[in-house]
Amino acid sequence: MAAVRGLALVPVKDGLWRVTGRSGAVLGHIERKLDDRGESFAARRLLPATRTLDLGTFWQLADAADCFR
Repeated sequence: MAAVRGLALVPVKDGLWRVTGRSGAVLGHIERKLDDRGESFAARRLLPATRTLDLGTFWQLADAADCFR
């Protein structure tokens, strides 16, 4: 498990992390993407009623995690 400024990134499977807050509440997920431009990280926030909201795609894992703070 990795910590990023008050958040925990819990590996779910290779290339997918669950983002949790200090209380342990699940805030969303970060997924690693690979394409011809290289590696990037897509962040999705969990919303009520099991919906998600795409927060964006970032070149660094830490940048993707920052949008959950």
